[in-house]
Amino acid sequence: MASLHLPCATPPPSLHRSSTSPLLPKQSHFLTHAKLSHRHLRVTSGENPNNTPKSVESSPTGKVDRRNMLLGLGGLYGATNLITPPGASADPVQAPDISNCGNVADARTGEALTGVKCCPPVNDRIIDYKLPPVFQMKVRPSAHRVSPEYIYKYNLALDRMRRLPADDPRSFMQQANVHCAYCNTAYKQGGGDGTTPLQVHNSWLFFPFHRWYLYFYERILGKLIGDPTFALPFWNWDNPKGMTIPPMFDNEKSALYDSKRNQAHRPPAIIDLGMTGQNDPLQLVSNNLTIMYTEMIRGNADVFDFMGKPYRIGTPVDPGAGSSERGSHTAVHVWVGDDREDRSEDMGNFYSAGRDPLFYCHHGNVDRMWTLWQYFLPSNDIPDKKITDPDFLNASFLFYDENSQLVRVYAKDTLDNLRMGYDYERIDLPWLDYRPPRQTARAKINRTSSTAPKASTLFPLTLDKVVRFQVDKTKKGKADELLVLEDITVDTSKFLKFDVFINDEDDNALELDKAAYLGTYAQVAHRSKDQYATSSIRLKLTDLYDDMDVEDDDTIVVTLVPRHKGPGVTIGGIKIIENPPKTKKA
Repeated sequence: MASLHLPCATPPPSLHRSSTSPLLPKQSHFLTHAKLSHRHLRVTSGENPNNTPKSVESSPTGKVDRRNMLLGLGGLYGATNLITPPGASADPVQAPDISNCGNVADARTGEALTGVKCCPPVNDRIIDYKLPPVFQMKVRPSAHRVSPEYIYKYNLALDRMRRLPADDPRSFMQQANVHCAYCNTAYKQGGGDGTTPLQVHNSWLFFPFHRWYLYFYERILGKLIGDPTFALPFWNWDNPKGMTIPPMFDNEKSALYDSKRNQAHRPPAIIDLGMTGQNDPLQLVSNNLTIMYTEMIRGNADVFDFMGKPYRIGTPVDPGAGSSERGSHTAVHVWVGDDREDRSEDMGNFYSAGRDPLFYCHHGNVDRMWTLWQYFLPSNDIPDKKITDPDFLNASFLFYDENSQLVRVYAKDTLDNLRMGYDYERIDLPWLDYRPPRQTARAKINRTSSTAPKASTLFPLTLDKVVRFQVDKTKKGKADELLVLEDITVDTSKFLKFDVFINDEDDNALELDKAAYLGTYAQVAHRSKDQYATSSIRLKLTDLYDDMDVEDDDTIVVTLVPRHKGPGVTIGGIKIIENPPKTKKA
């Protein structure tokens, strides 16, 4: 049974902070857990009591110098290098032809969804967008800490967006349709043969696309209320104080409200980032923090494990999501989506997710996770956190800006949020030091390993129930290894999720705060060309080995726990490989 200690009240929220301040908060003893022996978090912060924005110091090239933005942070936040994977080509996915936009169909039946029209207004005039100079940094606030004045301003802006003419590309439904079109294969890949569907999820395009999406959505809202400093809030679901739907989105009289949400998950319900069905609120919080630590720190071996697999011209949709996208990102979508609706609208399906104002607040925190991972988290295990592959950097998208101008933008311009003119309010990161307790018991594992079948006798495997089996290691004892699940074929029309445990000694799948929890696979329901997609994932075993006794083992016991109901997932194979050597490239 978990126990929770909350600290004294936090300082009053601030809508603006100095642009020289880090994202990390003051040192705090935020959370304790009975199993975790009162962990002490080592995080830092500062305050900006007068809320005065400061100008941004730029380098001679005109780009924001992040070293000047992060004064006093020391070597932890040193410059990151770029990494180009072997076999890099020159086939970036290019912006689609929006005049060639198809209907969104039900992936289960192939029939067009009644009343769903995702295609934007067509405009022949397209310009390449140039990021404007940053004179005043916008600071996106935590949604649980905003002032009544901020809520009034945000509600006013969204109300005005809802009142725009239906054919105005800045209107609320047109903005929602951006996600519908890009994320349900209404478009074809630009630059290809004109037949390959385009999907910006489950690949390395996930983070840059959504960063641009929020960037223009935010600028449109600011334009509608005459406030260029307006900044979107982020739903701080990675912190116990933010693990409920923010109150301003639960006011039924507000423009921020959406009736198509799971009614059982309205405040004060605590979000379940593991989709475990756990009901104990304290255990939920502990599970959530463990998930964040795993997907942000423990489970990734290289940049693609976090960012997602490469996606080039001709690549089939859904080549593979990164840890954050298939983890907390997917769980929030599904947890908020309305279980009374046939397809879990609004948030629980890609075609309708943008119709809930909470979507943009959720993705504000997803974007924040990218910034934290890229610039603020320890980089010893993954020294290269940026991608130089030209197919990534030169991938492009089309958006309408705050002036209703259709613009072309590139992934390469999203690598620095400060250069795009915004930062995030500093909030505690209680998951930063939330490493699971060391597992000591071996008796049950020894008994299980003697009876569990070898993986080679089970795969290919249709995963519709809990399954346990042995997998051979590359060498005996502790080693730098990865668990690879190959050819995961899924029905894209369904929410699907399964968790992976290693040498689990208690078999309690409702508790994730233990060394045995390795990671997850999950997807939000969406449409693909033929309803099915195939990908693979890698989960790093190295840190997990440090937390349990594997000194004499030449196999491990793997347990797969499906969180979805019924069929929908087939796994082609599973194996353990050595973690490739890490190299730093200029």
